[in-house]
Amino acid sequence: MAGVVKAPSGSRTPRASRTVIPAGYGRAARRAVRVTAAAGGGFYVFLYGFGSTTAATYALFAPIALGGLSRIPGTGRQRAAVMLRAAPWSWLLVTLGTYLAVRTWTAVAGMLVVGFALAFLAVCGPRPAGAAPGLQLLYILPCFPPYDPGSLGERLGGAAAGLGLLLLAEALLFPEAPGPSYADRVAAAARLAGRCARALAAPPYALSARDVRAAHAAARELRPSQAAEADRPAGPGLRDRALAHAGLAARAVLSRLALLGPPPGPGAGQGELDAVARVTEATALRLTRGPADDPRPQEDLGRVRTALAAEPAGPAVGAAVLRRRASLLEIVDATLALSMAASLAVRGRAAGAVVSPGRFWYAGLPAPRLWWHRLAGNAGLRSVHFQNAVRIGLALAAARLVAGVDTLPHGFWALLATLTLTRTTVAETRVTVRQALAGTLVGALAAAGLLIAAGADTTVYAVILPFVMLGAFTVGPVKGVGWAQGLFTVVVSLAFAQLAHETWRIAEFRLLEVLAGSAIGAVFGLLAWPRGAHDELRRSGAALIRAAAEIVVATVAAVVVGGVREHRATAPGHRSLQRGLIFAESAFAQFQSEPEGAGRGPGVLRVGGGRAEPDWQAALMMGHHTLWGSDRLLVPPPPPAGPAGPVVAPPLGPRAAAELLRLGDRVAGRMLLVSAAVDPGGDTPEAPVPPRDPAPSPSDPRDAPPAYYVATSWLTALLTDLERITGTEREARGGVA
Repeated sequence: MAGVVKAPSGSRTPRASRTVIPAGYGRAARRAVRVTAAAGGGFYVFLYGFGSTTAATYALFAPIALGGLSRIPGTGRQRAAVMLRAAPWSWLLVTLGTYLAVRTWTAVAGMLVVGFALAFLAVCGPRPAGAAPGLQLLYILPCFPPYDPGSLGERLGGAAAGLGLLLLAEALLFPEAPGPSYADRVAAAARLAGRCARALAAPPYALSARDVRAAHAAARELRPSQAAEADRPAGPGLRDRALAHAGLAARAVLSRLALLGPPPGPGAGQGELDAVARVTEATALRLTRGPADDPRPQEDLGRVRTALAAEPAGPAVGAAVLRRRASLLEIVDATLALSMAASLAVRGRAAGAVVSPGRFWYAGLPAPRLWWHRLAGNAGLRSVHFQNAVRIGLALAAARLVAGVDTLPHGFWALLATLTLTRTTVAETRVTVRQALAGTLVGALAAAGLLIAAGADTTVYAVILPFVMLGAFTVGPVKGVGWAQGLFTVVVSLAFAQLAHETWRIAEFRLLEVLAGSAIGAVFGLLAWPRGAHDELRRSGAALIRAAAEIVVATVAAVVVGGVREHRATAPGHRSLQRGLIFAESAFAQFQSEPEGAGRGPGVLRVGGGRAEPDWQAALMMGHHTLWGSDRLLVPPPPPAGPAGPVVAPPLGPRAAAELLRLGDRVAGRMLLVSAAVDPGGDTPEAPVPPRDPAPSPSDPRDAPPAYYVATSWLTALLTDLERITGTEREARGGVA
C-alpha cells in the first residue's frame, strides 16, 4: 500500500514512519463509507428488490445530497441531528419540485425562489449553511423528466429511505468523539480567571509569568476561529448570542486581571477579588453542569459593583486607591457581564430577569423576533448572504430555463454544476471551472470505456459502483474539484446505466451539461457581487469603531463638565453604537459561517510597517467595552434598596479636565486611524496604523474626583483593545491577546 513504511523484522518502526493515512483522507474515507452504505443500500434494495427505478433514484441521491454534496460541520451524531431536522424540508422540496416541473415557467420561477431561500439559510449559522447545497439538489432532482406527479409517493419513499439509512450511518458508523464546545472553552477561561483573581487577592498580590501565559492562551482559544465550525456561536437564537457575549466578557475579565497592578497597601481590593473569584468559579460550573446554581455570588458581586461605583468614604483617599478602585470596577463589571451571559446561554429566557436590559437587549425578545432580526438585517444589498443568495437563485433559474428550452436529456446535471462550481470571486470561479471540466472530461472518457466494454451487462455496473463511490467520496474532497467531478461522472454513469440501460453517450451528455452549467455559473459569478464576507465585515467593523470614537468624545465631555446622572438602562446617545454592534456581530457571524478561505484576502492593516488581519472579536469586545464604560460613568447604579433620584456629578478641576480631555483625544484619534485602515470604502483603505505612542500615563491631579480615575482606566483599557485589534499588543506588557 502506498504510504505504508514496513520496518525490517525484529526492528522497531521509527515514530516518523508510522503515518499510514493522512488525516484528511481518514476523515474523507469514513464519510465515504457512510454515504456509500446509505446510498448503495437503498439503491440496490429498491432497484433489484422492488424493481422501482424511481424510488431507487431518490434513495441513491438523497444520501449523496446531504452526505456527499453538503458539508455539515460537526461529528456524525451532530450531522445526523441536522439531517433529522432537515428531513421534513427535504420531502417538501421533492414535492414542490415534482409539481412545479410540469411547466418550464413554473419550474424556473420555483428554482429562483427556492434557490434564493435555501442559499439565504446561511444567515442561520454554519450547520444550516452546510445543509443548504444538499437541499438544493433534492429540489433540483424532480425538476426534470419524467414529469410524473403520480410517482410522488415513490419519490418520497425513496428519499425517506435514503435519508433514514444516512442518519443511521452517521450516528453509528465510525462514531467520533466531540471536541471541546465553545461553552467548555468559556468555562475553562472562567476557571482560570477565578484562579488569577485569588492569586491577586493574596501575597504577593501579582500574577506569575505562567498565569499570564495561561491567560494569553485561554483568551486566544476564545476566538471563534479557534473553535470547530459546528461549535461556533454564530446562530441568531438567544443561546448562541449569549454564548458569544460570554466569550467576549471572558476575554475582557482575563485581560483586565492580567493588567491589574499591585495594591497600594496590603489587602487593598482583596474582598472584591474574592467576590470575582467566586462568581467566575460559579459561572464555570453553570456552563459545565447546567442551570442549577447559586445566585448569591452574582448578587454579592452586584453589591460590590455598586460600592465601587459610589463615592469613596473620607476626603483623604489617595490617588493610588482611587486608581485601584477604578481598575477593580472594570474587572467586576466584566465579570458580571460574563455571569449574566452564561446564565442566558444555559437557562435561556428564564434568566432574563437577572440580566441588564441595556447590555443584553436580546434577552427579552422571543425567538421569532431574534430570527427575524437576523434575516431582516441581512436582507439588503450590503449583506454577503443576500448577495450570494441572489447569485445562486438567478444562476439556477437561468440554468433551468436553458435546460427546459433545449430539453437536455439529463438537465439536472447542468443545475448541479451551476450549484457546485459557482464561486464568490471571478478568479476562483475560473480556476474551479477549468479543473472541473478537465476532471469531467477524463471521467467521461473512463465511463465511456466502461460502458462500451460491459455493454448491457448491468451486473458489472452493480459490482463496480460501490467501489467507485468509495473512491469518489474519499479522493474528491481531498484532491479537489477536478478529481471530484471526474469520479462523480463515473458514479452517475454507472448508476444510470443500471436505471435506464444507457449507452456510452451518457458520458458525453454529462460533459456537455457540466460545461453548460459551469458557464452559467461563471457568468453570474462575474456579474453578481463576486466577493466574500471579508469586505462587509471590514465595512461594518469600521463603522463600529467610528461610532465608538464618537461615544468616547461625548462621554469624556460629559464627565468633564459634570451634571445630572440618571438611573436608566443605558446612557443617552448610544443607539448608533448599539446598532453598529448588532450589524458588526451579524457580519462576524456571516464571516464565521463561510467555508475557510472563502473570499478572504490578505491582511488589511499595516501596523508598524507590517500587514495583519484584524482581530474581529477584539473589535466587538472594544465596542462592548465602550458601551459598558460609558454607562459606568454616565448611568450610576441604583442603590440596593431600590430606585433613587438623579445623582449630581461634580465637574472636574482644570488640571484633571485637561488630562482627561487629552487622553480622550488620543483614544478617539487612534480609533479613527484604525477605522480608516479597516474601511474598504475609505480614501485610505490600507492606511498605516502607527504603534501605540509611548506617551506617559495621565498624572494624578489633586483636583480629580473618582470619576476621573474610572474614566482614565476605561480609556487606557480601550487603547489596549485597539492594540489587540491591530495585533500590536505584547504579552510582555501584561496584555492578553
